[in-house]
Amino acid sequence: MQPNRADLGKNPSRVSGMFDQVAKGYDRTNTVMTLGNDALWRAATTRAVAPRRGERILDLAAGTASSSASLAAGGAQVVAADFSPGMLAEGRRRHGHLHNITFIEADATDLPFGDEEFDAVTMSYGLRNVQEPKKALRELLRVTKPGGRMVINEFSTPPGRFFRGFYRFYNAQVLPRIARLAGTNGDAYDYLNESIRDWPDQRTLAGWIREAGWTDVEYRNLSFGIVALHRARKPQA
Repeated sequence: MQPNRADLGKNPSRVSGMFDQVAKGYDRTNTVMTLGNDALWRAATTRAVAPRRGERILDLAAGTASSSASLAAGGAQVVAADFSPGMLAEGRRRHGHLHNITFIEADATDLPFGDEEFDAVTMSYGLRNVQEPKKALRELLRVTKPGGRMVINEFSTPPGRFFRGFYRFYNAQVLPRIARLAGTNGDAYDYLNESIRDWPDQRTLAGWIREAGWTDVEYRNLSFGIVALHRARKPQA
């Protein structure tokens, strides 16, 4: 199969097709590339969401549903949504036995849910791949109950100059080679590097979240700012 190479135009069908192709080895490759930090970032995201039994939570860009399974462990009802059928199929294969996870194919800019359905919404490493991220933030607000919470975990800009230089070198030169050695579409990880380099820094994203209508917006860096955990709340009615 010819590797699918997305670009910064972020055409939804091309990006979705790219993720379809890497789905099977996605988690393994991520663990290798992040030196195991992906598990720490997932745990930090779950703590920030703070899922409670009986809540309904949307995990958007759920991928293979590793994050959904972590959220569901506390008894919440989790909707694992993604625009990649291949990722969702892999998620069902791994976590379909969990009775409190539902898998739904969804476009982040046109969510197939009613207003105010979810107690919490979260998105990890997916907002960067959306063609209209500001529209996605508004859609997440729409489907969240008043007073509900949002957690966005996304690759970001390390504030330290020296570490930022090393990180960019690693992404550009090392990361695609590791992906190819792991038997994954290396071109997809070329795109990953480009999309991270093109993505706004923490403060700019926080501004986008406020513009979308969220309140109590704050963020904290993880792993020296490789990723940033953004938190916000929907205003009470």
